[in-house]
Amino acid sequence: MPSVVGLLEERERAARQRVGARQAELREAEAVWERFVIARETVGVVLAEARGGDEVLSVVVAVDRPVRTAAAGPGSAVPVWRDGLDVGVLAMDYRRLVDVLAGGNGSGGETMCCRQLAVPLGLEAVPAKVEGVRSKAKRPVTRGWLTEAFTMVAGRASGS
Repeated sequence: MPSVVGLLEERERAARQRVGARQAELREAEAVWERFVIARETVGVVLAEARGGDEVLSVVVAVDRPVRTAAAGPGSAVPVWRDGLDVGVLAMDYRRLVDVLAGGNGSGGETMCCRQLAVPLGLEAVPAKVEGVRSKAKRPVTRGWLTEAFTMVAGRASGS
């Protein structure tokens, strides 16, 4: 006869797998939706330019739609940096990282290694924590917020 705890663990594992599958499906659907929005806006800009620019202003306003920040939370994706974005679109962990590198914690906006980054983030400079910082800092590097040397790309902290 199976144990109650074993049955609960089995059901928990199945539920976790269903949630993971649905989250992956949702991320994929959001990516497809975003591509359609971008395509529609691009077509609008091209058509407005072809008409002589009479309607460019209304199309540009549509392109400048507000960035969704409600989804920013622990473990959320880092958006690719583009004009108009500021650090407010990042999850709190990434915001703290960018703030430290921008000089918000007295670092002066200098180049820092992951060991140096760990301390102002409130972490011990032990290998496990330093590797966590390195892992966390890599995503903003690939998305254009930071350079590989872990410095701010000029103008990224202010959203300009």
